[in-house]
Amino acid sequence: MRAITAGRSRMFDNNKVAIIDYELCNLFSVVSACKHVGLCPVIASDPEEIMSCGGAILPGVGAFGEAIQQIRKKKLDQVIYNFVDTGRPFMGVCLGLQLLFDKSEEFGEFDGLGIISGVIKRIPAQYGKVPQIGWNTLELSTSSESDGMAGCLTESDYVYFIHSYYAEPYNDNDVLTYTNYGGLRYCSSIFRGNVSAFQFHPEKSGEVGMKIYRRFKELLNDGSGI
Repeated sequence: MRAITAGRSRMFDNNKVAIIDYELCNLFSVVSACKHVGLCPVIASDPEEIMSCGGAILPGVGAFGEAIQQIRKKKLDQVIYNFVDTGRPFMGVCLGLQLLFDKSEEFGEFDGLGIISGVIKRIPAQYGKVPQIGWNTLELSTSSESDGMAGCLTESDYVYFIHSYYAEPYNDNDVLTYTNYGGLRYCSSIFRGNVSAFQFHPEKSGEVGMKIYRRFKELLNDGSGI
């Protein structure tokens, strides 16, 4: 796991959010959600443009291995590390959550970004249809040290999922919420330092998802990080 060290730079615009583009995912639903809550999203792969923003979002759908290879090919891994190190709000969505972990077992074994300690595993078929597609509920973790998302999520909130793999963090304090799928209780969102990430799609989760984006906006505007 890579340590998160916050070193703040003031050369950025708190009104802008970088939607990190590694050319493998549909970015426009995230862009639309940002605009809906009054954020100013910019689709970006240029390091200087990303670093000029007050917040950043790593979206993603598809296979872990292809995504992390593309991120490294475009040298966006170092940009992500640099951004997280500023202490500014950083959010991962769906595959964007998984990419933050140490490694994934999807179609082999691939090293992730290592920002969150843990592994990505396939949902066993014994628990239900794979992938999980549709609405499911959240269970708030009692171990989370998050105050940045305080009041944003509540017990039994319904959110929208589509995924075949799930995150297994090694540190329970990194878990923000759990979800139960056919008896499999797994981590459905995480929080650590200035980093939050969601296995579900906030932008497809109605008012619950919009609360997450509104809270992200508040964190940008107050300049305090998560």
